[in-house]
This record gives sequence, structure tokens and C-alpha cells, in this order.
Amino acid sequence: MKVIVSGASGNYGRLAVAGLLERVPASDLILMTRRPEKLAEYRAQGADVRYGDFDDPVSLLSTFKGAEKLLMISTGRVGKRLPQHRNAIEAAVKSGVRHIVYTSFVNAGGANPALVAKEHGATEDMLRESGIAWTAMRDSQYADAMVEAAAPIAIQSGRWFASAREGRIGFVTRRDCAASAVAVLTTPGHENRFYNITGPELLSFRQVAALTAEVSGHPVEYTVVDDEGMYRMFDSLGIPREAVDDQVVSGIPWSSNDMVSFERAIREGFLDLLSNDVEKLTGRKPQSLRGLFLEHQEKLRAVRPGAGAPR
Repeated sequence: MKVIVSGASGNYGRLAVAGLLERVPASDLILMTRRPEKLAEYRAQGADVRYGDFDDPVSLLSTFKGAEKLLMISTGRVGKRLPQHRNAIEAAVKSGVRHIVYTSFVNAGGANPALVAKEHGATEDMLRESGIAWTAMRDSQYADAMVEAAAPIAIQSGRWFASAREGRIGFVTRRDCAASAVAVLTTPGHENRFYNITGPELLSFRQVAALTAEVSGHPVEYTVVDDEGMYRMFDSLGIPREAVDDQVVSGIPWSSNDMVSFERAIREGFLDLLSNDVEKLTGRKPQSLRGLFLEHQEKLRAVRPGAGAPR
């Protein structure tokens, strides 16, 4: 069975590759990336590393050739990635791929106002219409994003700004998301269904701000603002309103249109969802946000306050 992993050099992709290598030989893996040099260690192990770009549909035909299953990791151009996803799905059909496992989002589509939910819902529609077997991994918000981006900014300014108010979400680690996808790719019986990939508890940003203060030892005040207030805060940090490929500003790799619509979805209850699908797929309970914060406590304690609160 040949499995191709798109975006294999990214954070999610590397975790998925590591998990797959525990279950299948490297020779069964095709690893797609725009930067093949980043995956030299996997090529040395026997994996087939290929160049591929979702913006270049011609490249995808040769990249996908010979693969039976595709782990299609959604691209980072939030708000503009539907053409990329369509290119990938159409190339998979033409190349003879039989099953696409796609990294989607909880409560995708429908009335969910989050920009990511709209795109993921539309991509799931494309998959259903493609004729290929599909599985949608509806991942909740990455807990890692809280440790890597949100918490350090809050520590620096002393304030956690949120328009989500008291809305809740089931933060899940990227590791648990990737492990769940690996389980689907390497075991039978997952075709044409979706899984809700969430952490073990629902938390509000107020609770995350309190956890940040507790674990880091630095004061963090939870500050509720409206959507325009969130835009002003992100503007003050230099965050672009629309997604820009491979751009990280102030430790944040997302656009403000993405993040503000995301907070609205939390506020309105669209992401208030818990599932035991991680445990069903992997055989273990998902890691809690507190557990991840404690894992990175030294790093959070090292963040220095004093950057000043965004205006």
C-alpha cells in the first residue's frame, strides 16, 4: 500500500510521517513537499520524496502517481485555498488514488461563521462529489497554537484579548490529530465518514488565560473586546488581514480575518463540541491543554513581560 503525505515537511506532516513509519516501511511512503531538501532524512530511510505544489496541478499528476491513499493536509492560505484543494482532489482522481484522508475542521460548513469552517465544508463537498473514498478528520483548534503563539503574546502584554467571550472549544494537540489520521490510513473501515478530533475538555479563552498565568508565573488579564477590537489588536501587531503564504508575524502564522471569524464561531457556540474519536482511533485518551502547557512550562516561564498591551 503506497501512502502519499502532502505537506510532509510541515509540523503536522512530520508528525504523520513519524507515526506512519511506526506502522509501515519507509518504501511505502511518498512524501510531497515544495522543498524536498527538507526531507532528506526520510529519503535516506527509503521514502520516496517528491516535489509537489497544490498551485501547480501539472506537478501533482506525477507526484500522486502510484499512490493508493493520500493524506491531504489542508494548505495554510486561509480564505484562498479552495482552488488549491480542488487541484489536489482532481489530480488524485486522475492519478488513480483510491482514498483521500483530509484534515478538516470541527463543525465544518453549514452556518459556522469561521472562515476555516466554510473552506473545509466546501472541500468536504468536493470530496463527496469526486467519486473517491474519503475520510474527513475534523480537527478542533490545535492546543499547540496556544503554547506557540497566543500564550507568549499574552504574557508579553499582560493581557489576553478575546472576542470569544465565554465560548468554549475542545483544544487538541497536533500530535493527537496526526496520530488519529495515521490510524485511519493504516486500518480498514473508515471510508466516507468523518471523525471529530477534539481534546478531553471544553475550555474558554478566559480559562486558557488563567492557565497561562498559572503555568508561566506571569500575570495575564482576560480582556473581552468586540470583533473590531480584535482587528485593532492584530493590526497593531502587524498581522495581515488576508493570508500570506509562509509568513509569520509576531509569532502568529495566521491572518486576522481567519482569527476574528474563528473567535466569533467560538462565541456563538459552533465549536462547543467534544468527542471520544481520538481514543477510539488511537487507543489512548487525548492530551489535555494543561498537560501540554506543563510540558512547555520552561519555555513559557522564559517569556518576558513588558512588550506592552496592543492598542
